[in-house]
Amino acid sequence: MTHKPVCFFDVDDTLYNKDLNVLSLMRKKIQDYFVNELGIPADEVAPLQRKYQATYGLSLRGVQIDYNVDPLDYDRKVDQALPLDGLIKRDDKLIKMLKGMNCKKWVFTNAFKPHAVRCLKLLGVENEFDGLTYTNYLVPNFNCKPEPAAFHRAMKNAGVTDPKLCYLVDDSIKNIEAAQKMGWTTVHVAGDASTSTHGDYQIDEIHDLPNVLPELWEPHSEKMKLRRQSIGVTTAA
Repeated sequence: MTHKPVCFFDVDDTLYNKDLNVLSLMRKKIQDYFVNELGIPADEVAPLQRKYQATYGLSLRGVQIDYNVDPLDYDRKVDQALPLDGLIKRDDKLIKMLKGMNCKKWVFTNAFKPHAVRCLKLLGVENEFDGLTYTNYLVPNFNCKPEPAAFHRAMKNAGVTDPKLCYLVDDSIKNIEAAQKMGWTTVHVAGDASTSTHGDYQIDEIHDLPNVLPELWEPHSEKMKLRRQSIGVTTAA
């Protein structure tokens, strides 16, 4: 178990800018799946999607329960069908920021592993993290943020037991609030930090993180030096 701080990073709309509108593209793919694969009337898909998101955290959980969908088919036609190439681009500023951090760095996403890794590779940061906790669509009744079980799973994967050592950087208000209840330090990537009152800190975008948590870049003991491993070979679910 680690006694070092662990900074957990969400991926979508956190590591890259919300202005790319990837979330809107995702919603459209999900709605197309509802109509084309499940035969749900077009005028019913948006409210159903919102219901699933609010109830289960992810639309996939809802359609698995109600329609018994194949999660790999869903992933192939939704997540993997997103036109991300050329949209999400290498971020040298983010790479430099992550390289300078003096703590354990962990990806914590509700996405399935292929989508998360794809985003990390497009950003050029796939080798800048110590591990990855993702939502494994193949696990029956899987948990995901903001459920406490997902946070406990991430802590176990990262080898940390003390919530006071945990930091979450996320764009989701629900995820931020859930982490705060568990005793984590939280940073809300709000798009417009001046309008957010959520989390311990608020930032406009990911590059602002050192402004609110400078301690994560300060030198520590030699024991704080960590060996990085490629996110592509990390298997923590």
